[in-house]
Parts: sequence; C-alpha cells; structure tokens
Amino acid sequence: MDGATDDVNHAIAGELQLMDPRVRASRELAGQLLDPEFVEVGGSGRRWTYEAMLAELPDHPGSSLDAPRFEPSDISGVLLAPGLVHLTFETMLGERRTRHSSIWRKGEGAVGWRMYYHQATRVPPGVE
Repeated sequence: MDGATDDVNHAIAGELQLMDPRVRASRELAGQLLDPEFVEVGGSGRRWTYEAMLAELPDHPGSSLDAPRFEPSDISGVLLAPGLVHLTFETMLGERRTRHSSIWRKGEGAVGWRMYYHQATRVPPGVE
C-alpha cells in the first residue's frame, strides 16, 4: 500500500472505533480518537466541542452494548494533504439512516490519527 492508502485506512479504523459502544462509553478511549480542537455539527444541528462530546457521548445512541449499534456502509476517503484525510460514509442506527463527513488529522510524534471535524445529516425515509 502507498502512504495515501495507509493514511485513509488509519482514519477509517479510527472512525470504526468511534462507533464501538465500548469506546463511546469511555471518555478516555474516545478522547484518544478526538482531536482537542474537535468540532461536530450533529444531525440535530447542534454544535459539539471536544469537551461537550466527551461529556455526553456515553449517553448518546449507539453507546450501549444493549442497544442498537451503528452499521456503517460505503466508507471511502481521500488524502487532502499530508496528515489530513476526509471520509464520507453512511450509517444505520436502528431505523435511522445518516450520512457523515469527517476530517481526520494526524497528530505529531506518537499521537495517532484523530477526528478533527464531523458532520452528520439525517436522511429522511424514502430518500435515495
């Protein structure tokens, strides 16, 4: 694999980890995958920061082993610049379908890939 493919694969691996209920329920584990400058615009339109997301993520849908889990599909990515990857994908969580866009950046030194920005858009029933 080339470097661009490796970088995209690292970002995809991080994205999949953030969908794992055990990671979502752990401030420590989720904090390792979110950039300290993280911002999200959620499907509700709410803006989330790093601290707000870590504080509330354990109570969000998909964060319990006993509840529906995220089912991702069509994950693809592109290297925007060295150390910067853009991913797009869809998820199903129960009956809710959502389209996602996230930007991952590589930290310096031993710090790995972290999600810098995320946007989710709910897809209404019947929309292709």
